[in-house]
Amino acid sequence: MIRSRFAKAVLKLMRWRTVGEVPPGGILVGAPHTSNWDWVAMLLLLWSADVSPRVLIKRELFKPPLGWILNATGGIAIDRDNATEVVADLAEHAGRDEKFVIVLAAEGTRSKGDHWKSGFYRLARQTGLPVSFGFIDGPTKTLGFGPTLHMTGDVAGDMDKIRAIYAEKRGIHPKGRTEPRLKDETTPM
Repeated sequence: MIRSRFAKAVLKLMRWRTVGEVPPGGILVGAPHTSNWDWVAMLLLLWSADVSPRVLIKRELFKPPLGWILNATGGIAIDRDNATEVVADLAEHAGRDEKFVIVLAAEGTRSKGDHWKSGFYRLARQTGLPVSFGFIDGPTKTLGFGPTLHMTGDVAGDMDKIRAIYAEKRGIHPKGRTEPRLKDETTPM
């Protein structure tokens, strides 16, 4: 309760507007990921709704003292070279806890890229968990949630829906935004 009040106060003080409903559980994709502040903003947004998320973060950042903070706030160190193993571990954990909210940045980097990483999609297909789409839009100072979808296996069709969700979302640094696109949208997952 204290954390929720704190988060709401910080968001109000910083003049960020929040929209949408916080998902009760499942996978949360946060995008566009263009700044280190994205993590702070999404954490505050979830905390304001009294949700304790688990956030996937590259393992290289888990060195002290930052690692202590990341662990204390729900960070999960990810070995990006072993993504398949990570997905299997998360699928097993999510199956045990219906209020499990795993947050990840599908872009995989704060820099502009060619495509998103497919881990969120594979995790959703393996677990049957719904995917909610959180966003940050710096120019309008808006944080929030779009719809929650189940990934159907029709990758191109699902990604078209995701592109529509993020069409107007620019991130904190709009030039770093990566279009929601998977490397191969023709292969079923």
